[in-house]
Amino acid sequence: MNLHAPQAPDILSPEFAADPYSAYRVLRDDFPLLHHEATQSYIISRYEDVERAFKDPVFTTDNYDWQLEPVHGRTILQMSGREHAVRRALVAPAFRGNTLEQSFLPVIERNARHLIDAFRGAGSVDLVAEFATRFPVGVIVDMLGLDRADHERFHRWYTAIVGFLGNLAQDPDVAEAGLRTRDEFAAYLLPVIRERRDNLGDDLLSTLCAAEIDGTRMSDEDIKAFCSLLLTAGGETTDKAISSLMHNLLRHPEQLAAVRADHSLIAPAFAETLRYTPPVHMIMRQVAEDVAIGGGEIPKGSTVTCLIGSAGRDERRYADPDTFDIHRADLSATTAFSAAADHLSFALGRHFCVGALLAKAEVEVGVAQLLKALPDVALAPGAEPREQGVFTRGLDELPVRFTPTGAGG
Repeated sequence: MNLHAPQAPDILSPEFAADPYSAYRVLRDDFPLLHHEATQSYIISRYEDVERAFKDPVFTTDNYDWQLEPVHGRTILQMSGREHAVRRALVAPAFRGNTLEQSFLPVIERNARHLIDAFRGAGSVDLVAEFATRFPVGVIVDMLGLDRADHERFHRWYTAIVGFLGNLAQDPDVAEAGLRTRDEFAAYLLPVIRERRDNLGDDLLSTLCAAEIDGTRMSDEDIKAFCSLLLTAGGETTDKAISSLMHNLLRHPEQLAAVRADHSLIAPAFAETLRYTPPVHMIMRQVAEDVAIGGGEIPKGSTVTCLIGSAGRDERRYADPDTFDIHRADLSATTAFSAAADHLSFALGRHFCVGALLAKAEVEVGVAQLLKALPDVALAPGAEPREQGVFTRGLDELPVRFTPTGAGG
């Protein structure tokens, strides 16, 4: 008996939650395909296997029927074929170049400025609590033309929904909170959608109400599900990405100095953060037939847990993967926010994240404004921000110090 044979890490263990990156290495090296009993899923961890799962149509999104639909309603993520193509064509224009720049860039800039002005005179702030968690939700609420006063509710809702999605341990309280949120969100938004159909404005909700392709329009339920998805996917992930990016730069002062001197480096810093400390560590798929992958076989109908957090650290794909390097040659910031990306944090293929450019715009504006307003920002003395979370993962806090400045100065 080999006493030194490695044991397969358990993605639900406290050790894994404390440090998934060490566990990912063991999985990639020794268990590239692992059946995980507790979640009844097959885990894949190498870059090439996760990339295939996002591109090969045999890996479907049918898992979202139970994973997403209970809290969001039926979303674009579950659809395929013509239904998916039409729905995607209805929503995608709102997230592309011109519309994004003309309609939403001013909203993004205003939200960032408003939050920074509240603390720039203080000399210290927790960037997670006072900036990262509030900024993307504020942007989405404004984009949809909803009431800013409801901000706290939105934040509570998306936190509960993300809790539901990542409830791998099947905690009944977490499940119940997610389902309660679904009902509260529907009760809040459906009357707004009906009212907006009669009084179209120039906000995103009006755009979704009016959009039509080949005689197909989105139903109230479609729009509600999309807004729920947008709030969660756009809130949780951008929130974690911004604080992680700032933390990565603060821990690498020479790279921080480079980004401060040249804001065009924010995009590569974001792409590298998505590889190195991604906000979403796992995405699930379901196989439509038996699939040979990772040196084994996944039976038809099985759920597959794709470890994005592991793929980004795969030394088979990236040189020196455990080093944060915004100048790395094997990751292109030019394609990082398109379906040709060479990282996997937005997935790939037909379900490539429709909000990738929105996320990029938010991160570029938010980080640029932070660096401008807080020219000597540094980690607070003694601060040791910790990552937490398994399904999505981000910092618990990010306390920083800086020389106070006047608003707008």
